[in-house]
Amino acid sequence: MPKPRLKLKTHKAAQARFHITGTGKLVRLKGHRSHLRRKKSQKNKRLFNQKLVLDPSFAKKIRPLLPYGVP
Repeated sequence: MPKPRLKLKTHKAAQARFHITGTGKLVRLKGHRSHLRRKKSQKNKRLFNQKLVLDPSFAKKIRPLLPYGVP
């Protein structure tokens, strides 16, 4: 009888930081969003709201941490 396959565990920190788009790309938010916001310009603060596509070389390292995608 074959051995049952083990379920893979999702890395919860990666799940909180990265999202998968409909086309399968990994996106992230910028860091330094909450610290010392008062002295940053309005334009600079707006740029923090944009999601950035991860570099493919870095996405290759993150993808195994999210075996079933991100809900």
